[in-house]
Amino acid sequence: MTAPTEAADQTAADPSARIEVLLVGMNGDLRGKMIPLKAEDKVWKNTVRLPASTQSLDIWGDDNDDITKISLTLGDPDGICTPDKNSLTTLPWGPAGSKQVLATMHTLSGEPHFVCPRAILANVMKRFEEKGLTPVVATELEFYVMEPDFRDTGVPMPPKALVMNGEVEGYQLYDMRATAAMEDFLDTVREYCDHMGLPADATTAEFGPGQFEVNLLHKPDAMAAADDCIYLKRVVDFAARRHGFKATCMAKPYGDHAGSGLHVHASIIDRDGRNILDAKGGDPVKLKSITAGMLKSMQDAQLIFAPFANSYRRFQPGSFAPDKIDWGFGNRGTAIRIPDKDGPAARIEHRVAGADANPHLLLAAILGGILLGLEEDLDPGQVTTPDSAPENPDMLTYDFLTAVERFRSSAFIADIFGAEYQRIYGDTKRKEAMAFLRTVSSFDYQTYLPRI
Repeated sequence: MTAPTEAADQTAADPSARIEVLLVGMNGDLRGKMIPLKAEDKVWKNTVRLPASTQSLDIWGDDNDDITKISLTLGDPDGICTPDKNSLTTLPWGPAGSKQVLATMHTLSGEPHFVCPRAILANVMKRFEEKGLTPVVATELEFYVMEPDFRDTGVPMPPKALVMNGEVEGYQLYDMRATAAMEDFLDTVREYCDHMGLPADATTAEFGPGQFEVNLLHKPDAMAAADDCIYLKRVVDFAARRHGFKATCMAKPYGDHAGSGLHVHASIIDRDGRNILDAKGGDPVKLKSITAGMLKSMQDAQLIFAPFANSYRRFQPGSFAPDKIDWGFGNRGTAIRIPDKDGPAARIEHRVAGADANPHLLLAAILGGILLGLEEDLDPGQVTTPDSAPENPDMLTYDFLTAVERFRSSAFIADIFGAEYQRIYGDTKRKEAMAFLRTVSSFDYQTYLPRI
């Protein structure tokens, strides 16, 4: 986390100022405690505790003790919320002087808890450190802004400022009229990012009505990059509230408009700060090998990239959300894109994940795939170009339950995430998938009741 602005640091604290201690849950949700600022010392003395089960709650907030066996089975024991000083930043929507900090769950005996997404990512980062390597990571987050009455109307609606004569006028990709119409909201996003020291770069209008993207600058610290991304999601949420909107990172809120992605750029530097992916004008051997590692692990890890039933509505042929396991140079239609192969900017762009992905688990999965390509010389196969593509490529699945079963049986997932986390995450998602399969929708009734 970049240090908050000096002005923010010098803001006089309000008597009601607080520090929020935040844990990243399984679904990328933030749970924690609100501590009066005058009692901040207890945060740094590691005396803030929460049940470890708070990090394995499903999308509905159920602890699923029948699956996890870490809640009532064990008496719902506490874990220690160990704050990461690197993530300490301001809370711009709170009383003056308020702060927030991300924490890693530890057991009472002091070890990082296997169920904590930050601890999982830290373990993967350690494997790079042992090789004398450092991942350099940046994220690009897409999201929708909508009117707040979706619970009353039953459907989301774009902001009224983007609607002309009762309809949204065409696609808004890079349309400066769309950014101008939402200028107040976007200014607040920028204000909050600046206040918190988030390295927000370009903001663009995307395809869908009320859809925008914010790019975060790269960091030679994958944990900090994941923290930045989850903080950006929080910024967007609170900026939308301030202006009377709802913001969502739901992968596919509109059936007939583009889904929202979370793209990840990554390169690798050695102890001397050199980018080991730099092809120096020749054959990008390392780039192709790590690309192959990510492609090889992609089916097994799709549940991390697409963690919900709605996530699978985003994978559609002919869209910018890839459905094939392929790669290309500068090709935004492929799962892995290589924007640059020469020089310090040589890197990959992983384009599979939806905006609904947990950033810490996402980076753990991507970096795990990169490790495969660093430990072996792998071949990614035929490159996809505008003129040619592999015949019968392996495919990502359109089905939630298929992704669940691939995840649950994967040796790669057990290696990167740990066998116990694989079991808990996989079985929890299987329960979620079965709930959706059992649910008969209004579309079912509209389609089948009159005709069968």
